[in-house]
Amino acid sequence: MNSAAAAFLATIPSPDRGVWHLGFIPIRAYALCIIAGIVVALWWGERRWVARGGTKGTVIDVAVFAVPFGLVGGRLYHVITDSYRYFGPGKNPLDALKIWDGGLGIWGAVALGAVGALIACRKKGIPLPAMADTLAAPLVVAQAIGRLGNYFNQELYGAHTSLPWGLEIYERTNPDTGVTDLLWNLGVALLVVWADKKFRLGHGRAFAVYVMGYTAGRGWIELMRTDTASHVLGLRVNVWTSILLFIAGVVYFVLAKKRGPREAPELLRGKDYEDPDTVSAKPDADEAASSEEVSVPADPTPEKPDAAEDPKPGDTTK
Repeated sequence: MNSAAAAFLATIPSPDRGVWHLGFIPIRAYALCIIAGIVVALWWGERRWVARGGTKGTVIDVAVFAVPFGLVGGRLYHVITDSYRYFGPGKNPLDALKIWDGGLGIWGAVALGAVGALIACRKKGIPLPAMADTLAAPLVVAQAIGRLGNYFNQELYGAHTSLPWGLEIYERTNPDTGVTDLLWNLGVALLVVWADKKFRLGHGRAFAVYVMGYTAGRGWIELMRTDTASHVLGLRVNVWTSILLFIAGVVYFVLAKKRGPREAPELLRGKDYEDPDTVSAKPDADEAASSEEVSVPADPTPEKPDAAEDPKPGDTTK
């Protein structure tokens, strides 16, 4: 690659807008990216769940609880850790409700989303760790797609770079680090898929690989960022969160290994599962009623008199 091509790739211009209007309805790129990520995660998650032996439609049922919980959790984490954006002199606390303007913390989304998933898994009688393993790779791909929304919103940026995926934002002053996060997320997804297939991880260990892989990269990427953020002991809050979650992922991976091989497929089918062979062997009520035999007693046959009692020719009975 010559220097001119490298310079062009290193200066990909920022989008001229992040919202379009359909009449009076705003169509926001950030929201579209979040929705696209969720759709991809559900599609891929369903395929992985069925491949493990679970029933089709289970991931969608779990998502009905997990997605709303996750959105609320992601916003809460963002508002709490970046409270200076919404509270204080000259700030409007109601802006904390404007989720369409960006600001979803993945840590809060995963934490509260897991609560929603737990509720759904208990209702369906399936193990939460197995569902977490199934969704680990799709989840991190959804995060990667969501990072495109940060690009449209002109947020999550770092120092100048000459890397091919550097994106100019804020009137071409700071290249975007969101793309680095995007690429790292895709790499973590490949790692989870490979490790899960190679070692047949179970009992939440594939999810632990996702946590360890993502937090390792997120901590490094946070150190590159130059946008405003809350700090604790000289480090960004998300760096500390990454360190703690990485350690938690390692501990869980080691402890869960003692539980043995991956969960049996029958455990993934849930309490509402009915074996199709068993169901097809059972006649329905109408069929059972029509096939029921009604025994009708036969007409009695008149008994013949014994031979000894038959009257002989010429005998008369008086």
